[in-house]
Amino acid sequence: MAAWLPVLARLSASGMPCVLVTVAETRGSVPREAGTKMVVTADAGFGTIGGGQLEYEALQAAREMLAGRTAAPQLRRFGLGPSLGQCCGGSARILFEPISGQPEPWQEALREMAQEGALAVLATALGPGGGKLVVSGEVVAGALDPRRHAAAVAAARALLATPDAEVRFEESEDGTALLLEPVRREGLHVVLFGAGHVGKALVRILGELPCRVTWVDGRPEQFPGEAPANVVVECTGTPQYAVERAPSGAAFLVMTHSHALDLRLCEKILMRNDFSYFGLIGSATKRAKFIRRFQARGIAQEVIERMVCPIGVPGLSGKHPGEIAVAVAAQLLMAQANPAPVVDQAPARTAT
Repeated sequence: MAAWLPVLARLSASGMPCVLVTVAETRGSVPREAGTKMVVTADAGFGTIGGGQLEYEALQAAREMLAGRTAAPQLRRFGLGPSLGQCCGGSARILFEPISGQPEPWQEALREMAQEGALAVLATALGPGGGKLVVSGEVVAGALDPRRHAAAVAAARALLATPDAEVRFEESEDGTALLLEPVRREGLHVVLFGAGHVGKALVRILGELPCRVTWVDGRPEQFPGEAPANVVVECTGTPQYAVERAPSGAAFLVMTHSHALDLRLCEKILMRNDFSYFGLIGSATKRAKFIRRFQARGIAQEVIERMVCPIGVPGLSGKHPGEIAVAVAAQLLMAQANPAPVVDQAPARTAT
């Protein structure tokens, strides 16, 4: 799920007004692509549209809107040249949308569609009769002025039918505009077992990456008071069920406080054999001991070999939790960029 959606939900639940800042259109070389968002409150910012002076100016503009209680969206153009102290050379049009401290129907509709894995389009109409719609193949959530509604739905459905759909910004001669944004559930789902030092360090990094994380541990005191927006904490004494519920193609990381629990979880993950990545924290000695147990249980050798242990990209061998976390996060990104084929059929298993 897009990380900004849970942020909006949390702010709305607390009654906190904010400004949703979106890169609506880009030309030339720019720090981030169209559709990139950040959420700005009076004293905090969530996400980034590229940093530097552009982001500083956007933060200032958003906070001025909050201070002045501005209600209408604003579209501003920023040239990424000497005037901003940046040398990208391109330009970006940034949309600033004040969001009241109350939940809005389009937010819930979009969250539900993203959680279900459905491709949806968020349509934002600017100018007279403006507003927001969420459009999927079967559902339209929200309504615009009747003069604009049907055209916006048609444009959104046309984008849904486009392979590899990208953000579109359409401006009319009458001064109105339509921003169409495909919103998908984030591609990589990481299931992380263990809330020890390395688990905590890794979650902090994954919280800044485009992924979803299910963080599993049976010890409530181990979890921090607040997790990143893209992280779901699951405190349970039966972590094996998190393996069963994970979607096909998920990435698994096992780093619990117990080798016996590690072994049980690893066996269940290998028996699924439909993961995009599976890493087990530990040494070569631990790997060898675990492999002998897997072989005794009849798990095929070609499946066992998919387990990564020790974890982390080669060449980064530091033992500090932060160093391990960086090495593992890099390995996850490499696995996402070059995914292994997902094998649907579970390996044969002998009776025990």
